[in-house]
Amino acid sequence: METKGAGRSLAWLLATWAVTRAALLLFVFGVYAFSDLDVTSDVSVIYRGWYEVLRQGTFPLDDVTWQYPPAAALPVLAPAVLPFLSYEHAFFVLAFLADVVVTGLLLYAGRRPGRSARGAWVWVAGVPLLGPTVYARYDVMVTAVAVAALLAGARHPRVLGALAAFGALLKVWPVLLLVGSFRRRAWASATVTATGLAALFAVSMPGAFAFLAFQRNRGTEVESVGSLVFHVARHFGWSGQVLLNYGSVEFVGPHVDQVSTLALVLTAAAFGWLLLWRLRAVGRAPHMLAEAAFTAVLLFTVTSRVISPQYLVWLVGLAAVCLSYRASRMGAPALMVVAASFVTVLEFPLGFAHVVTSDRYGVLLLVTRNGLLVAAALSAARRLWRSTVTPAPAAPLPPEPARPRTAPVSS
Repeated sequence: METKGAGRSLAWLLATWAVTRAALLLFVFGVYAFSDLDVTSDVSVIYRGWYEVLRQGTFPLDDVTWQYPPAAALPVLAPAVLPFLSYEHAFFVLAFLADVVVTGLLLYAGRRPGRSARGAWVWVAGVPLLGPTVYARYDVMVTAVAVAALLAGARHPRVLGALAAFGALLKVWPVLLLVGSFRRRAWASATVTATGLAALFAVSMPGAFAFLAFQRNRGTEVESVGSLVFHVARHFGWSGQVLLNYGSVEFVGPHVDQVSTLALVLTAAAFGWLLLWRLRAVGRAPHMLAEAAFTAVLLFTVTSRVISPQYLVWLVGLAAVCLSYRASRMGAPALMVVAASFVTVLEFPLGFAHVVTSDRYGVLLLVTRNGLLVAAALSAARRLWRSTVTPAPAAPLPPEPARPRTAPVSS
């Protein structure tokens, strides 16, 4: 009976995956319109423009929208492997294949002892909630690298280190996969891989690290947690405005610099908390690696100056890895991330005009989505700490003073 039930569950999971992914492909290929806002323009315009520059052997040095590490050139150039398709269609196919890889990895992991199919369900259900944006950005490819790294990390620390380093050179955040690793082999592998790849790009292609200057000049993006200050302030006469700045829609005006600086301070505080956790953590449970990575990425997402819709792809992938372990305590934060994914598609692309104008509906969407992410981050941090940090032993009580003996009273 148990085998029959497992087979039925797998059939439902695969059917759900097939239906939802077919819908995503129909949307990105333009068979049906998902919204008035075309989310595929990043591929057809921005990525395609970068592709033409990268083919010449240099990075887009004159384009401030290029804000990615050097290995990001690989997914941008990847559509060339499918020359029989247009650039856009080839990119969508490759993004779809990355989704296939993640689904397969989670299904395989869920069949091992001590594992669960919950992780695969989180991925299968969470990804389509973000809409066609998932296949119109290269973040799903980075997430595939991260998922592979975490699933391999418990047994093969060198693989974890190499994949985390490669992922970091794709989009920085996968370096956080190493937060929960206490094995020197993982860190050594990451160092060697990162150094070698960085040197290779620096020598072979000019401007490999120009993105650092562009990132430094970023402001407060309209979907970030900090942006809520200005969304509300606009209703009370704040004189700033919303502009397309450094490739994203950001607030520009009075006090934006201060809010952006505060975001950096909070990011530093999150890093300090993670460092303290590493110093206090005990035990080496297999699921701790994934839970630490999930918590770290959540903390750095909610304190970031930017929360783009595709960031949720990272969180869904990491949540799925956590829940692939039966012993994981990240169920509630994972559900919050899945719920935040649904609210995200309501605010982008469906309700982005409301967000840009800061009307009540737009503010409500952002408060709900960002509130879910903040709650998930705090919940994940609390659960990680309580499950891995041994409470400090209580100080021993001082001995009670000896009571003087009294002589018996003679009758």
